[in-house]
Amino acid sequence: MSLFRPALAAAFAAVALTAACAPPLPKTVDPLVLEKAVEDAIGDPNTCVLVGQAGTGRVVWTYGNPGVCEKVWPACNGTDARAAGALLKAAGREGAVIQASCPSNPDRSRTVAWAAGPVPGQPELVFTAVMEGANTPPGVVVSDKLRGAFERAGLTPAS
Repeated sequence: MSLFRPALAAAFAAVALTAACAPPLPKTVDPLVLEKAVEDAIGDPNTCVLVGQAGTGRVVWTYGNPGVCEKVWPACNGTDARAAGALLKAAGREGAVIQASCPSNPDRSRTVAWAAGPVPGQPELVFTAVMEGANTPPGVVVSDKLRGAFERAGLTPAS
């Protein structure tokens, strides 16, 4: 038990240090309002949404279950698989938007949906989302719902 506590403390310190290096959300955005908007739009136990610094993938804000964020899911591009954080590093390059869906298990009874790209009106920020389950909406729907949530929370300008 005594070995566990130092390891746990070191892990928390590493997470805190990483978060301290990332730029914060814009001062006009309340993280709790953003959380509520995302919850209302696509809230589900098997959902992960990350907002991060463009180009580096440093996480600024997280929504969802850490297990879902860290799990490797089918990437829906053939044979690749990835975790949400890995996609965040590549999200929004040259304005690219990712909206994909595919089966997440061999019997095709569950699907995974991906949405990623630049945060509209915030050139320094990108987002990525992954949702998995038996009734998961397509990636394009996840993306549209997230963009609406970002707008309602004040993260993106009203259209």
